[in-house]
Amino acid sequence: MSRALEKAPEMTNARADYYARIGKHSMTPLWEVISKLLTREPQTKATPHIWKYDALRPILLESAEVISAAEAERRVLVLENPSMPGASCITESLYAGLQLIMPGEIAPTHRHSAAALRFILEGRKAFTAINGEKAFMEPGDLILTPSWVWHDHGHEGDVPVVWMDGLDIPLVRHLGPIFAEAYPKEFHPRGREAGDNQVRYGANMLPVGETFETGNSPVFHYPYTRTREALSKLKTSREVDPFHGIKMEFINPANGGPVMPTMGCYMQLLPKGFTGAEPYRSTAAWVYSVVEGRGRTQIGDRTIEWQPRDVFVIPAWFPHKHVASDDAVLFSFTDKPVHDKLGLFREQRGNA
Repeated sequence: MSRALEKAPEMTNARADYYARIGKHSMTPLWEVISKLLTREPQTKATPHIWKYDALRPILLESAEVISAAEAERRVLVLENPSMPGASCITESLYAGLQLIMPGEIAPTHRHSAAALRFILEGRKAFTAINGEKAFMEPGDLILTPSWVWHDHGHEGDVPVVWMDGLDIPLVRHLGPIFAEAYPKEFHPRGREAGDNQVRYGANMLPVGETFETGNSPVFHYPYTRTREALSKLKTSREVDPFHGIKMEFINPANGGPVMPTMGCYMQLLPKGFTGAEPYRSTAAWVYSVVEGRGRTQIGDRTIEWQPRDVFVIPAWFPHKHVASDDAVLFSFTDKPVHDKLGLFREQRGNA
């Protein structure tokens, strides 16, 4: 019986000669690589890692002395997975970075085919404008800049503002359709009043006759005050998932699906003393940002300690569990929507 799924067949002189000859025609034998292409379980180059915000903050602020927001287009320090240096990604399909904007600065208007999210870590009174409608930032807020919408960032306050960027750049680049475009004028014209997207689409109602051409949420600003209130009220129900605590997904109110077709966003509350059941793992990758509390997460054979504003990554198919020392709130984004749409998502909950 062939064992090519387990390892490549034995090399012989005749086979080596044959492989050299077909290589001149840009061909290779499948039986030599099939064990790497079709593995028993998912294999990822990405490895678990944590970025400790308090240690990174000084060098992040220093970047404002190195380059302006306008000159940089976006003043961001990319969070590169340590196992994939130079790839500008946090997992094979996801990108993450820490972006800084200083008082009075403008990051110019542009758009791109890659979808993006902003999760606010510190500071106030900066904004993202989507087609000219401003969304003012508060810590814990989620702001979306979906594929191909005009967006810029500005700052009307007096303290530095930092957020985590999350994008699907690696996935889109792998598929091919990367496009980016600068706005032809200095600024995009003013759009609807700030907060209009929440009023128009965020109250479990839609304007009569409204239709949508994309799978992107028409709500692009999810304030943390509302999210935290929902989690707190659910906590009183004592319906705590043994693996995830109290975990909720941000949704597109137009169709009930994820906020963007390629990335899902979640917030979860881990009550003080919560210890996740094990094992749990899934084919999706997860990038976390700590909003409140302290705790630790065991990922495979590694345990990481986290606190507010730290960022950590759990690559695909790594078993993991969370343990909360305090009431803790974690934001996460993931490539799960792509897995779901393609019928590829799989998870393991316990030993069953």
